[in-house]
Amino acid sequence: MPAPAKPKPIRMIVGLGNPGSEYERTRHNAGFAAVDALAARLGARYWKKQAGSEVASVRMRALLDDGSAGAREVLLVKPQAFMNVSGGPVAKLCREQRIKPAEILVVHDEVDLAPGAVRAKFGGGLNAHNGLRSLADKLKTRDFGRIRCGIGRPPGRMEVATYVLKPMKGADWSDFELMAEEAADLIERAVAEGLASVL
Repeated sequence: MPAPAKPKPIRMIVGLGNPGSEYERTRHNAGFAAVDALAARLGARYWKKQAGSEVASVRMRALLDDGSAGAREVLLVKPQAFMNVSGGPVAKLCREQRIKPAEILVVHDEVDLAPGAVRAKFGGGLNAHNGLRSLADKLKTRDFGRIRCGIGRPPGRMEVATYVLKPMKGADWSDFELMAEEAADLIERAVAEGLASVL
């Protein structure tokens, strides 16, 4: 049995979400929101279409392959396929860029975390998340880094699918934007110090 993979220095940050303006303010787009917050901080203004994703290249303070600290180019990625098939574009981009799954950091919404909580993780279960399931299927491994953005469970008897795709407004939206900024903070630390330092 192969030894479990360990996190490697991060070369690609993948935000999960659904493309299209009608999904912009939904909880399921936490990954897009965090990547957009990071892109704004780093001055990334040019997004190119590549392998079915929007891709921006940014220079970040980073842990390098030899374990030293430095700076490197990191790809910010927003797959433009719907969440449940987002693994296809990501796997294609990984092949084109020769990036291994353990060098990816995936940012996604998480119903089993309290709203606003942000946590890092490496590998493990998929928690019935369609985006993670598609990634694991296409990358043929669950061993990739994750930034989990807490959205909590739906109120009352609301279905999870309805809850994650319901547009937010008011305080819910303001709190969500704050969480995206906190996720961007954690991404920056994970890239600069290595994912293991923030687990």
